[in-house]
Amino acid sequence: MHFLPESIDNYVVQHSQQEPELLKELNRETWQKVLNPRMLSGPFQGRVLSMISKLIAPKSILEIGTYTGYSALCLAEGLQEDGILYTIDKNEELEELQSKYFEKSSYSNQIKQYVGNAIEIIPTIQEKFDLVFIDADKSNYPNYFHLIIERMNKGGIILSDNVLWSGKVVEPLDEKDNDTKMLLTYNKLLNEDDRVETVLLPIRDGLTISRVK
Repeated sequence: MHFLPESIDNYVVQHSQQEPELLKELNRETWQKVLNPRMLSGPFQGRVLSMISKLIAPKSILEIGTYTGYSALCLAEGLQEDGILYTIDKNEELEELQSKYFEKSSYSNQIKQYVGNAIEIIPTIQEKFDLVFIDADKSNYPNYFHLIIERMNKGGIILSDNVLWSGKVVEPLDEKDNDTKMLLTYNKLLNEDDRVETVLLPIRDGLTISRVK
């Protein structure tokens, strides 16, 4: 779904930084070999993630939802030299593809992969975070927020993807649609929780930036 006229959307993409060659390769392989390739962050949003990470220069990043590793590599571009990115995904079938591209990158020693349930894994990571990217199962977004909010460094940034959910957040709610229901709850939570200040950007499928006070 385009939230901007397609011609404007195309102009924005054409006049933004292009993705590095390694990410072009990963982009192609994802579309060729993996189910639901639209889950990929993609070139434009990837450059947005890279830019935000570079502005923050985080020492510790947590990513909830690795998919094929594209967004992790974008976020890693802003890591400090001794920084670490922890990335979690429940799909063990994607681990080999993720590893292939992580090892090809210049961040291979700075990325730690986890396969399994993020709600169980996050408490085992003994770290406070400067930057968190939430892009996993939508029904658990509020749970992820409650798990990480006290683990954030002051001034840390929480990025939340797909918060507009193809426009479903402003359409009449189907009571059986739990993902949309939980995203509505989550967006309200971010807007009202006094521990963060939040801006929701209509980038692609919606990207929220929340700064921890």
